[in-house]
Amino acid sequence: MIKNGATTPEFLYPRLPKRRYDAETTGIPAISVMVLPHLTDDPDTLLDELEPVVTAWPTRAPADHWRALFADLAARFGGPGTVVERTGLSIGRVPEMRRCFPEARFLHLYREGPDCAVSMSRHYSFRMIPLLREMADHCGLDSPYQLTPAHAAQLPPDLAPLLADRYDPALVTERHIPLAEFGTLWSETIVDGLAKLEEVPADLRTAMSFETLLDEPEKELVRLAEFLGVEPLPAWLDAATALLDSGRRGNALKLPEEERTALLDACAPGTRALATHP
Repeated sequence: MIKNGATTPEFLYPRLPKRRYDAETTGIPAISVMVLPHLTDDPDTLLDELEPVVTAWPTRAPADHWRALFADLAARFGGPGTVVERTGLSIGRVPEMRRCFPEARFLHLYREGPDCAVSMSRHYSFRMIPLLREMADHCGLDSPYQLTPAHAAQLPPDLAPLLADRYDPALVTERHIPLAEFGTLWSETIVDGLAKLEEVPADLRTAMSFETLLDEPEKELVRLAEFLGVEPLPAWLDAATALLDSGRRGNALKLPEEERTALLDACAPGTRALATHP
């Protein structure tokens, strides 16, 4: 994606004015794409500092490596005592995260389905998901993860290039994908994710809607801080509130009636699931 000029907003590294690594030549270390530049404006130096530490670690379970990395980064950045990870679609990984970190707390931050689907339809990575599914169906595969460059020969010319190393990102950004497909993806994710969250002890999970956060930012942010076990510092409350964008609400209401109706129908299973298990 980065090599083809399709960087998403959370991929901070390719946007840095000065950087050591390049997708075209050296490749970019995975940890440098998002994680390190969210912590520092000089991720290359931080990577250099981490290298001798991490490579000296003994062989051990992945979760123990993660704990050690979190501890090291926390020590470098003020020793906060709490690590928060937020990734879209990570709700599907709840069982694996629980196995690695049984003491972890889980916050389900969700948004009204139709608006979320509209947002997903504008995001390059999310647009790739229905295309990958379509390619897998063409090739008779059970999962997009089974796709290889060799499958390109079985695909139509508007999809085959996506399995190559280089392609025009317009094949993704300009392709017509019905909004209802993103509504279906949202519903599938919510229904599956809520079922997995139900397996987490009640005292280790909570939920927060984006809409309620917009309506009552200080109350919800204080609740978030208390759930995480950190102090809701006034400066943090002010900075977090300033980041909220109320203009993102109600985008689905602006759609033509036929498209809006199809989207609402696609989101219905997820909406019902949230009403029962928010």
